[in-house]
This record gives sequence, structure tokens and C-alpha cells, in this order.
Amino acid sequence: MNIDFKKLLKPYKNESIKALQEWIRINSVDDPSSSSEEKPFGEGVTRALDYIATLGEKAGFNVDRCDNYCTEISYGEGDLISVYAHCDVVPATGNWNHDPFDPVIENDVMYGRGTSDDKGPAMAAFYALKALKDNNLIKKFKVSLVIGGNEEKGGRCLDYYFNKLKKPYPKYGFTPDAEFPLIYGEKGIGGYLHKYKVSYPGIVSLKGGIAVNSVIDEAHAILLKDSRVREQADSFFSLINVNYNISENDSFYEIVVYGKSAHGSTPHLGQNAGLNLLKFLSFLYKDQKLASLADFYLETTGKKMGVYYESKYLHNTTYNVGVISFEDNTISLHVNFRYPENVSLDEVKDKINSLGVGYVDEIRGGEPLLFDPESKLVSTLLKVYQEETGDFDTPIMTIGGGTYAKECKNTIAFGSAFPGRYDKIHEPNEEIHLEDFLSSQSIYARAIYELGKKR
Repeated sequence: MNIDFKKLLKPYKNESIKALQEWIRINSVDDPSSSSEEKPFGEGVTRALDYIATLGEKAGFNVDRCDNYCTEISYGEGDLISVYAHCDVVPATGNWNHDPFDPVIENDVMYGRGTSDDKGPAMAAFYALKALKDNNLIKKFKVSLVIGGNEEKGGRCLDYYFNKLKKPYPKYGFTPDAEFPLIYGEKGIGGYLHKYKVSYPGIVSLKGGIAVNSVIDEAHAILLKDSRVREQADSFFSLINVNYNISENDSFYEIVVYGKSAHGSTPHLGQNAGLNLLKFLSFLYKDQKLASLADFYLETTGKKMGVYYESKYLHNTTYNVGVISFEDNTISLHVNFRYPENVSLDEVKDKINSLGVGYVDEIRGGEPLLFDPESKLVSTLLKVYQEETGDFDTPIMTIGGGTYAKECKNTIAFGSAFPGRYDKIHEPNEEIHLEDFLSSQSIYARAIYELGKKR
């Protein structure tokens, strides 16, 4: 049967755009202050999970709210084809042109937190399922759309879904949380604390960053009043061409350093305000070791620390300092570490500790992911993308970002960012082109349909 999937999805255009706007209006940043047993990730995430659950119920799907860890929307019987997306978002830091939780559309582009990561792709997948169901195209297979609530803060949602609720893994699955054509490999993702003790008495407080998987775009230090501080700050920050602000009262100076946010998998695209603040403190207190520590991480691949690794498919290591904190005269760098399949975490730890600039107690991380490019799952999704878009040139790829594919079996990342688009995920003014949002609906509908036919 020859199906025109673009035509199939066309009637849902306005409805899907409106639904996405309503969903983005729910601030679904993880909120420990409002979390409870019934709302494990806080009020906003629970409301966002409930929104998509209600949408699924109204459309006639089977819906399981999964104790507010996930929302599962399903239909049909037979081999399971699953789509895994998420509705939690990173904090809306930085300077936005519009309210990040009141999405606007300008020149066919929608702006708002979550438009591209990951509410837009999740909503596209929902309408793909809806179109298939409404047109009686879910036959002899079962399809599920699983929307998680904790992807940005560690993936507790799918851990609960698979390991506590004992939900089945799919025969084939994909997650719309990366790039087209598809991602057949993902670096391992780890994390560690790099601690550095200081002896100078001038620091009252020091903090920077909110999420470890984002580059710090704003960092703060409160210092005891010292006549050198303002003069040294003016001299230092003009020298390195970094924006900052300094204010004072009778006892303290407060220094705010500004940078540029970027995703933790691509720290070279940002400007780390926290590390530049540490550089200033090393300049102020004449601490060469602290300067070296900041320099090590400002070079984001690990080359300056002697912990650079690369492989043919998963490429090179990256090190992102996403949070900086200060307690008990100890500066702690919270590092998001991404690595190819040839890396030993213990070796990395030992090499860092041998540098003599602070210490790392433990590095934790998960295994990298690699699929055979000739596998049935990869070849089917690639064919769908190529024939739906006419793009036969863009190659399949591997990435440093981590997706739900690592949490599931038989699952890869498939879209939804199109080649050449820069949707500013984890940055101010995150966006999605409506053309892309609508195109991905037909791609996902065909992908689910084609995978459902595979025996």
C-alpha cells in the first residue's frame, strides 16, 4: 500500500501547533521544592506529564501515568514499536527575547523552552501516532509513546519505567531527541567532582551554573572588602574580553561574570563564566595552581590534562564544568564527561590526580552505545528519512550527547533536528521551525508504520 504520509498528517497542522504551545506554557523544569511521592520531579513536570496523558485519553489511546515518572500512550497488539521522548526541560537562563514559557511564533518559527528539546519532537511523535490510529494503520503491531519526566536530570523516569514497573523493551524503538538522518552511536557520559582546597580568606561565597550538562553562562562570587578587588577586576576582565559586573556594600564586593551557555556535549560552543571567574580569583590571589585548573577545563577536550582520547566512530572526549560550588574552603567543579568506547574511567581519574591541582575521588559513567550501520533498525529509519525528505546526502552519525537510546534496548536516536538547523537547545531563544515540526510528523508516522511491518 502506497501511503502519502505528508497528506495523512496535513489535517493535524493547526491542532498540533496549538497543542505544542499549550504544553510549552507549562514550566516543566525539575523542581525539588515541590516534589513528593506523588510528584517525584515536582509540580511543573507532573503537570506536563498530565497534559500529554489527557491529550492521549481524548484521542482514544490507552494511557498509563506510571506514577508520574512517565506517561505511556499506547495502542494495538503484537510486536512493540516504541518512541521515547521527554517533557522536562532545562532552566531558562540567559537573555531571552520573549518569555520562555509563553511561546510566540515569528516568521514561522516558534520560540520557547522545550520547543526543540524535547516537547516539539514529542508532540510531533504524538500526532504521528494519532494519524496512524485515526486512519486504521496500526495493525498486527503495538505502538507506544513514552514521555519521561527526568531526562535532563539523570533519567530516573525510564529507570522506574523499566526496572520498577517492569515495562517491556521494544522490538524496535527510536527517540526523537537528537538529529536527522539518525544517530547510530553515542559517547559514554560520566560525571565527577574535581575538588580544590584554598587557603586565602577572602571568598565568602562562590557559585556558578545550574545544570551540569550545560556550559555556565553566569557565575557569582562574594568577596570580603579589599581595595584591590575593583582595580584588579577591571584590569583582568578587560584583558580577557569577558563581560562582568561588580557591586559593593560596606563589607563585601559581589562579582558577576557572564558567559555563553551551550549543551554539555559541545562545551567548545559556549563561554564558561565559572571558569573565567576562577581565572580571576587566581589572578587576584596569585594562585597559579587555580589558574592551571581553570585552563585545563577551558580547553574542553582534555588535551591540557593529558586525558584526551578518541576513536573512529565516537571521536574525542569532552569535559564540561557545568556547576561550580564552594564549601569548607573547597572549590568543587562538577564535571560532565563524555567519552568514546576506548576510555578507562579509572585511568582518567588517576591522570587528573597526578596533575597536583586538586583531586577527584571517583568517576561514574555509563557505557557508550554503538549500532551496526547495516542493521534492520538503522537501514529502515534511514530509508524513511531519505525518501520522505529527498535528502540522500547527509550521512548517519555518532554524537557526544546522550539520549534515551542508552536507557532502552533496540532503540536509536532519530531526529528531530534537520541538517543545517541550529535550534539553540539549552540556550536562550530556543526555537523550532514549524516546517520542521510538521515534516517530522510525517517522518515519524512512516517510521512507526514501516517498523511495525518488520517481522
